[in-house]
Amino acid sequence: MKKRLPYILGLGFLIVLGITTTSMYLRSQEELLWAYRPLFFFLSLWGLIMSIGYSYLSKLPNKARLLGLSTLSGVLLGVGFPDLIPVPFLMFIGFIPLLLVEDEISKQQPKRAGWQVTKFAFHTFVVWNIISTYWVGNAALGGGFFAIWVNAALMCIPFLLFHLTKRATPKLANISFIAYWFSFEYIHLNWDLTWPWLTLGNSFAEYPSLVQWYEFTGVFGGGLWILAINVWGYQLYQHYKVERQIARGLASRIGITLILPMVISLVMYYNYEEQGEDASVVVVQPNYEPHYVKFKIREKDQVQHFLNLSEQKLDENTDYLVFPESSFGTSRYVRINTIDRHRSIRTLKEFVAKYPQLNIVSGINAYYDFGPNEAFSDAVRGRKSGSKTIFYETLNCGIQINAASDTIPIYKKSKLVPGPENFPFQALLFFMKPLVKKLGGTTAGVGSQENRDAFESTSGKAAPVICYESVFGDYFRGYILAGADLAFIMTNDGWWDNTAGHRQHLLFGALRAIETRRAIARSANTGISCFINQRGDVLQATNYDEAAVIRQNLKKNKKITIYVQWGDAIARIALFLSMLLLVNLFVKSRMKEEQ
Repeated sequence: MKKRLPYILGLGFLIVLGITTTSMYLRSQEELLWAYRPLFFFLSLWGLIMSIGYSYLSKLPNKARLLGLSTLSGVLLGVGFPDLIPVPFLMFIGFIPLLLVEDEISKQQPKRAGWQVTKFAFHTFVVWNIISTYWVGNAALGGGFFAIWVNAALMCIPFLLFHLTKRATPKLANISFIAYWFSFEYIHLNWDLTWPWLTLGNSFAEYPSLVQWYEFTGVFGGGLWILAINVWGYQLYQHYKVERQIARGLASRIGITLILPMVISLVMYYNYEEQGEDASVVVVQPNYEPHYVKFKIREKDQVQHFLNLSEQKLDENTDYLVFPESSFGTSRYVRINTIDRHRSIRTLKEFVAKYPQLNIVSGINAYYDFGPNEAFSDAVRGRKSGSKTIFYETLNCGIQINAASDTIPIYKKSKLVPGPENFPFQALLFFMKPLVKKLGGTTAGVGSQENRDAFESTSGKAAPVICYESVFGDYFRGYILAGADLAFIMTNDGWWDNTAGHRQHLLFGALRAIETRRAIARSANTGISCFINQRGDVLQATNYDEAAVIRQNLKKNKKITIYVQWGDAIARIALFLSMLLLVNLFVKSRMKEEQ
């Protein structure tokens, strides 16, 4: 029966995969969204792969137990991440089963354990990624495959380095696990293939009252909290397995480390008073489904819909009116060189003239034509105009329109989504350019700018944060350093349907509010639009798939937090430690070779 079990499970996974695939295909034909179907698609696909490959997975006699433990780790980490079930405390034990797998393999196969450890770790990380980020498949199924399996492979690197360091210098095992993991997360925040969605400190986004101290540490403080308790929990289990009794000192350390940060945070939370003068802010949620609806409706009609919603809440005292990402320039991109001539922009200028105090902050699709002697950006493209070639760049922008100035400030989204907005490692993957162009895409990507901006007016200084940029704490603080006393997150999360993705994205905004102590107005094309105060509380959250307009007075804070001053200092220290650990690993390996 045990020998047949993988094949029985494989048959079950195959049936689920067939049903899910058929359902997804039929819904696509009817222009209906997939909702949670990608979760079952990816899980059943991976289950089928593991069932078929079970006999080749490992020759270790206890591989069924090892597979069970690595699966348990993936489930704990996946379910502990925001949204599916609000249980972030599972993250405190999520790595322990995988650490046990590493230990058992190392003892059974001490000389060639690295490959075995990597295989089981990869399984853990695939399960974690599927449960937490399956929703990427709603935007693009291929993108979902890439995000899940490539990210899981990258996660194996710090775990393998930990295994090798532990084998070479056991006393450095614990610190190496934390240092390597943080180094991975930090690099993942800052390189071309950036996908930091599963940064460990994001796990507590549902409970801002428990992580008020992020204003000092940022999310890496939360990650340190998680990893430290996992390491000590693993040690506690190992001690109990050998001694058959609890190590009281270690248990006390775990208890204090678990409870004390929460107590400190709750004291901070209930004693925090928002700072700054009031700004009256109105947020519009137009509710255009992006896959099949938004780009088929005339922009003129969309603009009128925006303005009709806006007038429900506007008055002469309103300071800001916030629209989502890519609100305008949908049928015809806005030409930045002549932005005042674009029909939608002219309509907005006429509208704002009725409210002398009002600033409209909105996302737009745009392009910029380079002049004859102007230096090109990395995102330059070319188009034929008669016998000439005009060089230009496409842009995902934020703009501000008011009655006090004829000049329209423009901010270029600069933390770009790998793939749709940025072709990673162009210099390294130059040979892929012809293929990408043949498939109808471009390697040029989207134009960006080096520094953050804050839109200034008599009402204050507002950070125009566009979509993906709100996931990056160190990047987000750049707006504050530029003088922003408020932040507006403009996004279009409808690509992911009504699943965990758009809710996770919202919750990450609460962490940015705590880190910077800046109130946030969030305008989403379709759910969830809301306000977030300086404590990270979500206010007036709108429903998904529902047009809405909301209004709130937000405090404009000018004070700078410790995190804004220092950024991801914890991660940078970890990166330095990782370099020292790698040097030590290299030296120890050479010494063993010479013996």
